[in-house]
Amino acid sequence: MSLFDPLPADLHDKKIVCSYMNATSKIQIARITDVPQWYFERVVFPGQNLIFEAIASAHVEIHTGMMASSILSDTIPCVQLQVEEASTALPSWISIKTIDDPLEAISLPEPEVVS
Repeated sequence: MSLFDPLPADLHDKKIVCSYMNATSKIQIARITDVPQWYFERVVFPGQNLIFEAIASAHVEIHTGMMASSILSDTIPCVQLQVEEASTALPSWISIKTIDDPLEAISLPEPEVVS
């Protein structure tokens, strides 16, 4: 799992993997503000499943987008969103592959010449 803003180093042993699904037809913002020296905020589109790391004592605020504003719709304890393993929260159509060679992950196909 790649994170743009990882948890502070002193909390890594307390982290859990969480999953939140936006089951509405509106854009939502998931925000965690109650972890000292860490701020998490992501846009969650309708039908999107957000997988993230947090600590069990944190809470996710769900803000639902309205016309030119948003309202706080829900506050959910992260422990209630915890998943057993990160792979169990992924859709079944996504294959999980381990990469032995990191360059293999970024290799691009040969360009096709069109004349």
